[in-house]
Amino acid sequence: MKFPGKRKTKHYFPVSESGRIPFAPDFADRGNIYIVGIDQLIVDIEASVPYDFLEKYKIQKGESAVLDDKIVEEIYRELKEADAIEGEFAGGAIGNTLHNYSVLSDSRSVALGAISKIISVGDYAFKYICTTNSFVDFSYLKPVEGAMGRAFCLLTPDRERSFAIGKGIMNELTPDFVPEEIIKGAAALLVSAYSLRDENSSMYKSNIAACEFAKKHNVPVVLSLGTSTLISSRPDFFNKFIKDYVSVLAMNEDEAFALTEIKDPLLSCEKLLESCDMILMTVGPRGLYIAAHIDDQYKRETKDLIHSKSIAEYNKYEYSRAMKRKDCKLPLKIYTHINPYMGGPGVIKNTNGAGDAALSALLHDMASNVYHRQVTPNSPKHVAPFLTYSSIHQVSKYCNRASFEVLKQNSPRLIKGLPAREESLEDAYWDT
Repeated sequence: MKFPGKRKTKHYFPVSESGRIPFAPDFADRGNIYIVGIDQLIVDIEASVPYDFLEKYKIQKGESAVLDDKIVEEIYRELKEADAIEGEFAGGAIGNTLHNYSVLSDSRSVALGAISKIISVGDYAFKYICTTNSFVDFSYLKPVEGAMGRAFCLLTPDRERSFAIGKGIMNELTPDFVPEEIIKGAAALLVSAYSLRDENSSMYKSNIAACEFAKKHNVPVVLSLGTSTLISSRPDFFNKFIKDYVSVLAMNEDEAFALTEIKDPLLSCEKLLESCDMILMTVGPRGLYIAAHIDDQYKRETKDLIHSKSIAEYNKYEYSRAMKRKDCKLPLKIYTHINPYMGGPGVIKNTNGAGDAALSALLHDMASNVYHRQVTPNSPKHVAPFLTYSSIHQVSKYCNRASFEVLKQNSPRLIKGLPAREESLEDAYWDT
């Protein structure tokens, strides 16, 4: 496991050190840890547009809209003619997260979804596969006649992102293509609120089937919220879904407000911890929060400064590792906050994918915990069924660093892994 920064111990994911147990392609092999994600496979098309472009197509700034395929084609032609397209990338929140996870960990992830049955060199399906990390396993995708979906990421002059989505075949996954055995062996199941938009779709039914398998086999379900408009349109549904299935919830502050109607991030996290076990909340230029549960007997007090905001001394036990609430005899809510890494990039080219990168780092830490528990079950690291390998404070640093890497580039996905040594740190840091 290639964590950034200095570590006193090196018994996390053994991706390159000799004498360690390597990954094998057989899912049943001991030590082969992977995550599974259900995705609406789409291609992200990024373009810069004026404000009146959004008004013309009735797209609300900063939100996501599903449009008729004819309108999507009209948008594509107009953008092409105006030479406004800045890039075309393999996309989708879950697809981005799986790719980033495999880049960070050098290990396998499994994608479930629908893809074009006939793939030609140069078409969107071909590009999607070619530009996704080779450790992302596409063996379980459902082949479907038709074209892949497209998501236009429209950047207005203020660099705010708005999305126009053409569905294509993105919702054609059916429950019979959701393999129980693969989900049973996963370190986590990753789903998106986007896939739960239409309860009559086969994609929705596939997500429910996967979540039922995960619940049956005690696999943590990780839900990535998509856009505040979607959440605010059905807050009761999503709150119930979270309570029924979700262990880890990833979102930004707008989506949190749509769920809780609470503006303050900490108080919003406090309320949502009644329904789930762990929360990753990004708050734009103010960094990110992580909130979780810990059994009182395993709490660890921070060695950093203790801060108070809407919750007094909220970070007092941030050196603790997350646990499922049901596994705690006396559950205690814990929180941590971190400002953007190095203050954030000097120039932010695009915020698309930054939250997905942060979530992939959290998933990497969760998966490393599962791996280490399998390899050394008698380690003091496993005196309790923790969710994470590291403290939530350490995980926040990792999420923050991965997010920074996406913010400083134009692609919504990580192009390479994080450096073994940070250039921003003096040599003395590594020698001590």
